[in-house]
This record gives sequence, structure tokens and C-alpha cells, in this order.
Amino acid sequence: MTGAMQWYIRGVDAVNYRLGRIMMYGIFVLMGVLLWSSISKTFFLPSLWTLEMAQFIMVAYYMLGGPYSIQLGSNVRMDLLYGEWSARKKAWVDLFTVLFLIFYLGVLLYGAVSSTAYSLGYWGTEPFSFFGGLITGSEEIGRMERSSTAWRPYMWPVKTIMILGMFLMLLQCVSELFKDVLRIKGETI
Repeated sequence: MTGAMQWYIRGVDAVNYRLGRIMMYGIFVLMGVLLWSSISKTFFLPSLWTLEMAQFIMVAYYMLGGPYSIQLGSNVRMDLLYGEWSARKKAWVDLFTVLFLIFYLGVLLYGAVSSTAYSLGYWGTEPFSFFGGLITGSEEIGRMERSSTAWRPYMWPVKTIMILGMFLMLLQCVSELFKDVLRIKGETI
């Protein structure tokens, strides 16, 4: 069992590490879009797409960089007591709290799948069967949701990125859970 945990940890950590390192440079893309927004508003006609595109880039930056942040342990912790505990006690507390995070991310992921199905024109109550139907050909994409701004972009791309980010964050949380189990057992990771 520990071999499977080690394999899972290495695989998920490798994917999230590489993606996180790539997403670090997303801040420069965001800065470029905001710089163009400022220049176009000052010297030319203002671009309609810049502020909303900046929001979409920020969503991708945050959601796809989140698993990397969890992996590095750079998320917010209450170090008042936690910093003085032994590694084993930290692992027990982390094991307990990551279960709440996994539940929370599961609920968010379900909501994101429902919202993405809605953005693709599905108004039913079974979003997972809708996506299964898209794959098999028994479902069709309906009238797609668009933003209510003047630019009116489709919403499904950013919602799909949110699903991917939440799914990767969920995988990383399970990896952290396995790391805590191995630490409690006294094994090296």
C-alpha cells in the first residue's frame, strides 16, 4: 500500500510542480494585458476585452497555481501553536484538516461541473450525465452562456479552467493526505 501511495505522490506532485512553475509566469501575461489596457485607454480607443481578459487570466493563475502552493506548504497556516509542534503531531493535525479541505473541494468541483454544463447550454439536473452524453453523442451543446459585458465572451473556457484547477487541487490534497499518513507511520517520502 505504501508503494502505491509513494507512486501517487510522485506522479501528482510532478504534474502540479511543472504546471505551477509554468503558471508563475502568468503574472507577466496579466501585467501585459493590464499595461495594454492602460495604454489603449490613454492613447487610443479603450479596448473592451482587456479588463475581463485580465480577470480570466487571474482565475487561471490562481486556480492552476493553487495545487503548487499547497505542495510547497505556502498556504496560510496558524503558526501560533503549529510551529512548535513535532513533525508527527503536525502530520496528525494536517491529516485531520485536509479531510475537510477534500470535502470542500469536492463540493466546489460538483458546483463547477454544474456551472460549466450550464454554460454549454444544459439546463437539467444531472451535469455529469450531460458530459457523458457529449462524449457518446447522445447530448448536444445548447445555447452557450456569454458574459453580460460589452465584449460578451463565452464563459465555458474559464469555467473549464476552474474545473481543471479544482480537480488538480483535489489530487494534491489527496497527495498531502498520503504524505501525512506516511509521516505518521515514520516512513520517508
